[in-house]
Order: sequence, then structure tokens, then C-alpha cells
Amino acid sequence: MSGEAEAKPDSAVIRDALGVGIAVGLSGFAFGVTSAGAGLTLLQSCALSLLVFTGASQFALVGALAAGGNPLTAAAGAFFLGVRNTFYGLRLSQLLALPRWVRPFAAQWVIDETTAVALAQPTRRAVRIGFTVTGLTLYVLWNLTTLLGALGAEAIGDTDAWGLDAAGPAVFLALLAPMLRTATERAVAGGAVVLGLGFLPVLPAGVPVLVAALAAPAVLWFEGRRTTAPKGTSR
Repeated sequence: MSGEAEAKPDSAVIRDALGVGIAVGLSGFAFGVTSAGAGLTLLQSCALSLLVFTGASQFALVGALAAGGNPLTAAAGAFFLGVRNTFYGLRLSQLLALPRWVRPFAAQWVIDETTAVALAQPTRRAVRIGFTVTGLTLYVLWNLTTLLGALGAEAIGDTDAWGLDAAGPAVFLALLAPMLRTATERAVAGGAVVLGLGFLPVLPAGVPVLVAALAAPAVLWFEGRRTTAPKGTSR
């Protein structure tokens, strides 16, 4: 951690955290609509947001179910997307240094957005404020807008007729795109798209998501081979 001379004002941390929490939390409406369109009940949609609370995994699950996928396959795809939060937790546990009794509760908020805000802070105090404000704002808004989205979907009837079935994937892409900063990350995303779309016509719904996950180890293997290969003589 940086010294106190580089400390960030609490108000600035709270402002940034609220901005992220509000912007992303409102997209829970799209999940509520998508979940209802996939055939989940209001209770099931709200339970997913309350208990799972990781947007990418939730969208992957209901997307696979909407396409007619096996529930176990859909759950597997959502699980593998959520595994990344475990690695976030390893890093955040060092930065937050929370008491043991608090950690199980804080683990529920270990997601992309809280991690991004926390890692951007220069001091432990700022990390804790950023993590807490982002997590609380996002959790409350995400669950509230999930409820409103599911209720709205039930009110308007067939979501496909309104084109709302595309809301989930659109939000997911909007959240993902800004995170692709390096060439390796863009290569993984591009490879996953190619694999997912390529196997979509031939594999059961939900399975192409699992196949697309192979893009990450494939790109990393290629990158490793390229960096360790001996350089040839120049011509």
C-alpha cells in the first residue's frame, strides 16, 4: 500500500464507488427481463440475484435455459464463469484484511466491479470504503431492478415479441468490452466468440459456452510458446 501522503479523499472514493454501483446495478433490470423470458418465476429470478449475485454467470445460466439447454449444463457454464471470483478473493483478502467473522459476508460481494474499484485505491482505508460502497450499492440496486425487470416482463407478456431477449447479451457485452485492454485479453475474447458460434449449431444449448472457455488456455499456451521460443537469426 502507498503511504498516507498519497491517500485519496474518502469523498472521492465514495463518488467513484457510487458511480460504478449505480451504473451497473441498473442493468439488473435486463437480467430480470431475460430471466422471466427464459421461463423462470419471479421468485427464482430474485433468488438468483440475491444468492448468486454475479451478472455474467446469471446471464449465462438463463441464456442457456432460454435456448433449451439442460439445467445441469447451464449451471456448469455459469459455475465456470464464476470461478474467476475466487481469484479475485485471494487478492482482496490481502488488501482488505477483514476480521474472520466478516469474511463470509464480504465474499458475497467479490465480483468484477468491487474488485476493480478496490484495486484502484492507494490505501487500505480507501480499499475498504471502495469495496463496501460499491458492493452495497450494486447489491441493493441489482436486486431491486431484477425484481422490477421480472415484474415488467410478466406484465408485457412475450419478451421475444419485444426483442427483450437480446437485452441480456447486450448488457453482458457492454460490461465486458471495457475490460479487454490487452492484446491477450482481446485474443481470448475473439477465440471464445469463434468457438462458441462455431459449435452453436452442432452442440446442445449451454455446451458451446463451456467449449468457448477453452480459448483462454489455448491463447495462453500460444503466448507462452511465442515468448519462450528461441529467436531466429535476422535476415
